[in-house]
Amino acid sequence: MSTAMNFGTKSFQPRPPDKGSFPLDHFGECKNFKEKFMKCLRDNNFENALCRNESKQYLECRMERQLMAPEPLEKLGFRDLMDGKSEAKDNF
Repeated sequence: MSTAMNFGTKSFQPRPPDKGSFPLDHFGECKNFKEKFMKCLRDNNFENALCRNESKQYLECRMERQLMAPEPLEKLGFRDLMDGKSEAKDNF
């Protein structure tokens, strides 16, 4: 009886998200970069703007080791860090 009720239903075809999903770092290849970033966040009251350089280094590590799709750093919001300066350094 339950199969007769399913004729009108559409089948759901899941698909992976375009962005935001990437393999876990099972082998800890970028663990040091992640820990450095997390320490920076803790030390700065989780004010992520103060840890942008650490974030950039972590993402670069992930891209170099194919743990995420390569993206230009400018597209990830690091255009101002490309020449080595950061907003935090400019404020001093």
